[in-house]
Amino acid sequence: MKYFVVGIAGIIGAILRYLIGVYFNQWWFHAFPLATFMTNMLGSFILGWLTNFLPRFKSLHPHVLTALGTGLIGSFTTFSTFSVETVHLLNSARWGTAIFYILLSLWGGLLFSWFGFRLGMERKVEVEN
Repeated sequence: MKYFVVGIAGIIGAILRYLIGVYFNQWWFHAFPLATFMTNMLGSFILGWLTNFLPRFKSLHPHVLTALGTGLIGSFTTFSTFSVETVHLLNSARWGTAIFYILLSLWGGLLFSWFGFRLGMERKVEVEN
């Protein structure tokens, strides 16, 4: 059953990721891969929040937590696309954009994860007191 719910959540995450890419490609015509960057930042934030907020709900089956974290967010975010886009920037001699993308993705992902984690912690304290 766990594999089924992770798979369904993965399908949903992949579709959401695809739709964001389609949306951004309609109006973003610059070298910086904004769709992937925004997707990864949002996913980092949500996973940070989910990790700290949802486990306190004892009524949630562990399969649901796995489906949301591994399935939905795991397929929504995309390290492989980030890597390929970075290589494409390097092959196009856009070194500045590539380095900016790498550093912004690394530090932004950590920062957004931390924000989500902290938000989940604050909500946890409010509800428990």
